[in-house]
Amino acid sequence: MDENTFTENFNNQGWPSKTFLCYMVERLDDENTATPLDEYKGFVRNKGRDQPGEPCHAELYFLGQIRSWNLDRNQHYRLTCFISWTPCYNCAQKLTTFLKENHHISLHIFASRIYTVDDSGSRQSGLCALQAAGAGITIMTSKDFERCWVTFVDHKEKPFQPWEGLEVKSKKLCEELQAILRAQQN
Repeated sequence: MDENTFTENFNNQGWPSKTFLCYMVERLDDENTATPLDEYKGFVRNKGRDQPGEPCHAELYFLGQIRSWNLDRNQHYRLTCFISWTPCYNCAQKLTTFLKENHHISLHIFASRIYTVDDSGSRQSGLCALQAAGAGITIMTSKDFERCWVTFVDHKEKPFQPWEGLEVKSKKLCEELQAILRAQQN
């Protein structure tokens, strides 16, 4: 992805209408060794109402790709995703179902911000169900933004430049996410 697309969509200070999901897959050879599978690395974005065809969330595109890979069920894999918004309730449910059906795959989501369009409480239960299914859900820190930048952005050898307020906003969002995930445990 280009630098502007990354900054516009992952900057945790903004409210972009698009969702980008960057992903990478590693085969876990043993407890301490992971082999990156570069053929399963890339990014997808949602398809909005302003585009031809049916709208589709980035997570659903991602799930379609994972299923097409036919990963060996006798191997263990770690999927790492950097996503501009946490999954909505429906996407969290679909990811939860996927993890329950695919015990050989673990998932860790690093999110730039928390999706808050649905304030009915289902958003929280979706994220909690996803965590209960074994997914790690974390708000991105400066280190995570830099890792995403280095791995997925055509940065032309430029180092990641944190924007003003990145760490303060990350800390606030992290506290909010932890409160959401704790509330369902009580």
